[in-house]
Parts: sequence; C-alpha cells; structure tokens
Amino acid sequence: MNKQFHDLHAHVLLQQRRSFLNRAGTGLGAVALASMLKQEIVQAAPGTGQAGVLKELHHPQRVKRVVHLCMAGGPSHLETFDDKPKLREMHGQAMPESFTKGQQIAQLQGRELKCFAPQFEFKKFGESGQSICEQFSAIGSMADDICIIRSMHTDQINHDPAHALFNTGSSIAGRPSMGSWLLYGLGQETENLPGYVVMTSVGKGGQSQPIAARQWHSGFLPSRHQGVQFHASGDPVLYLNRPNGVSFDQQKQLVQTVNGLNKQFDNVVDDPEIATRIQQYEMAFRMQTSVPELMDLSGETKETFENYGTQGGDGTYASNCLLARRLLEKGVRFVQLYHRAWDHHGSIKRSIEITAREVDQATAAFLKDLKQRGLLEDTLVLYGGEFGRTPMAQGSGRDHHIKGYSMLVAGGGVQGGTSYGNTDELGYAAVENPVHARDIHATLLQQFGIDHKKLTYKFQGLDFRLTGVEEARVLKEILT
Repeated sequence: MNKQFHDLHAHVLLQQRRSFLNRAGTGLGAVALASMLKQEIVQAAPGTGQAGVLKELHHPQRVKRVVHLCMAGGPSHLETFDDKPKLREMHGQAMPESFTKGQQIAQLQGRELKCFAPQFEFKKFGESGQSICEQFSAIGSMADDICIIRSMHTDQINHDPAHALFNTGSSIAGRPSMGSWLLYGLGQETENLPGYVVMTSVGKGGQSQPIAARQWHSGFLPSRHQGVQFHASGDPVLYLNRPNGVSFDQQKQLVQTVNGLNKQFDNVVDDPEIATRIQQYEMAFRMQTSVPELMDLSGETKETFENYGTQGGDGTYASNCLLARRLLEKGVRFVQLYHRAWDHHGSIKRSIEITAREVDQATAAFLKDLKQRGLLEDTLVLYGGEFGRTPMAQGSGRDHHIKGYSMLVAGGGVQGGTSYGNTDELGYAAVENPVHARDIHATLLQQFGIDHKKLTYKFQGLDFRLTGVEEARVLKEILT
C-alpha cells in the first residue's frame, strides 16, 4: 500500500509539474519551443556554443560558415550565366528532336517546341573575362571572386522535391538538411543565437512558389539542429518578448526556477531530453537581448545602406542580405536566404528585368561587404536555384528544366574568376563536368574539414549521410 501511495503521489507531482512548465513557457520564443522535443544532450564547449559529434576533423578546415542564397523558382541559366550564340541563331526554329525525344520535359505534349533565344546580351566582366548577362552587371563586378558552375543538373522537375534534393540530398521527405548536418557534425559557435537561420523574401517578377519548412528541418537528426526561421520584417522571432507586466528579473527568476525543477528531475531519471530542454530555455532567454541587438542597424553607415539598396527591416532580399552579414559576424554557422521570384513561365524578359533589380545589387554588395570585412576568405557562398529553364518555349517564358543549369560559388577555398563545366550548344544538357547537388554537398563538407563518407547517423538500422549511397565527388577543380 505504501508503495502504491508513493507511486500515485509521484505521478500527481509529475503531472502538476508538467502543467506548470506548459504555462510557464509562454513568451520564451518559438525557437525554444520548436527545439525542445526529441533531443539529445550536447556537451557545451567553453565559449563556443555547442560542440558537434566530430572530435577531430578529417581534413584541414578552410571554411567556418556558409551562406546559401537560394533563388527559389528556378532561374533561367540562359538569361543569367550561360550564353548560347547557337540558340540565338536558331530562335523560332523547331527544337531538334535529338535533344528532347524520350526526355522528361515540363512542357505540353503534342505542341511544337521552338528554340527560344537568350533575351539579353552577355558581357565580359573582370580581368577573368567571365561571361555574364548584362542584367547582372553588379554581380559581374565581382566576377574575379566567383566561380560559375555551368553544368548543374538534378533529378526532380517540380519545385518542392527539387528544393528537397538540393537541401537534403534526397527528394524523400524526412531527411536532414545540409545545415542540420553541419550543426550535427561541428556544433554551433554562438550561444546567443541559433546556429542555423533561415529568412525568406518575395519578389515581384515571377510566381512566388511556397517554401516548406521541411527544407530546413533536421529530419531524423536531433531537433536542436534544425533551422530557425527569422521573419524578414517586424519581430524576427515571434513571442520572444516578455509578457506585459513581467520584468527582466521576474522572468529570469522564472527561468531559473523552471530549470531548477528540471535539474532535480533529471538527477532522478537522467533523461537527455531534460538537459537539452534546460539549455534551450536559457538560449531563448539570452535571445531576448541578442536578437534586438541583431536588428539594431543604427551602427551601419549610410554607404552600407546605399550599397545594399535598403534601409533594412523592409522584408526585401536586400534587407535579408544585410542581416545575413550581421548573423555571420555574430557566429551563426549556416544562413539560408530564399528569394521567391524566379518561376518565369511567361513574359520572361520583363520578369528577369524586375528580378534582376531585386537581387543583383544586393548580392554584389553582400559579397563585397564580406570581402572588405575579411569574412569571405572563410565563408562559403552558394547562389542558385533548384533547377534551370528550358532552351525551348511554347510562349514567352521558359519552363522547368533539370538537364542543365548554372550556379555561383564564392568564398573560402574557391578559385575566383573561373568557370566550371558546360552545357551543350543549345543549353539543354550538362555535357562537360556534370555537377549534381550531392557533389556540392561533398565539396561543402570538404571545405569544413569533413569527409562526406564519414559523417553518418544511424537511423532505423541504417547509417545515413548527407550525400546518400549514390556517387558524390568533391569538386577539387574549383578549389585552391
């Protein structure tokens, strides 16, 4: 009887405690609440946030942080970085069946496919003479600092699975994103901000396809490694501020009390989830100071605002680029910016003119800013979309295309002023040094000092990795 009474008493206390914690969590921030489930304890490294599982790197580390500038919607390589004189010559003629027969294409079957010329002229930029569309002259001014990969290809012809493939290495839902893999392996350097931050912006030059949160999810990795979305305007993190009538000291006491109860219970059950929950409460509390500091742009110069083309806080891609630089300076390891503006099925010439104005100046300013501050040398910058656009058309736009497209790579350990790979004479398929998303992942990990074959996580009896079981190679040719 005594044992039964003891068990019942313990159960009641536990339920009361859970109710108290549920009520007490209000106002501590969505980032904390999203991070408290299904987590394992991480050993904190002094002054470096949270350590990862890798105690020793496999290679010399060239990069400390990465920025993925995702041009969501599928930018046309033929109006950006891949000029095709032969396609200009064949404009309006029937697309040769030798290119398209038996191929997966996004266009209407049974209707004639006509060659559709690049809609703008291309110019040579920099001492390297990189060929770039005239609409992107600001990016062209950084030609000697970027590598243009013109031989990208993918397996997925629709937006969401194509994004998933580039982000996670697989179109199958539930796989961890590349940012989550990095945090799992290396941990995070900052204690006051998430190690992986995502921001989105919406352009006016094309259809704005939705971006699902699964693109930055941690999948089967511990959930503390998932990306945290910051809002591009207004409060960057919802419910982060203290409730009305609650002072700093009162909230601090509340957090200490809650964590004290957590620690007492953890001493009894030794549950890693509880220890991690304590850590997330504390980080959310610290973010009440660190996030307002991040958003305070009063220290930025007039010249900086003019270079980026924004005063900040307006929700634009340019504003997000400026915040991305500030996040990197504060120790965030992985920053991802989505600009939803590139789905140009019709009126592509006009759409490109609009979208180029939204991203060209800001992207160049971001690269220049990183370079001037000494950050570019150990920051890897990726710029590109989930797939490309067809060299043939059934109207005034281009449709989804998976056989060949372009992306830019810059920063730590990358040879600037170079081009890598090529598509055929019509820009249809990658024919020289084809590059898949998994090759980008392998190269990214290499620059962080990680062998992509050795960073694994056991799940459902299998050893998973970012690059999967398919062949992936490090793009040594573009590295210094």
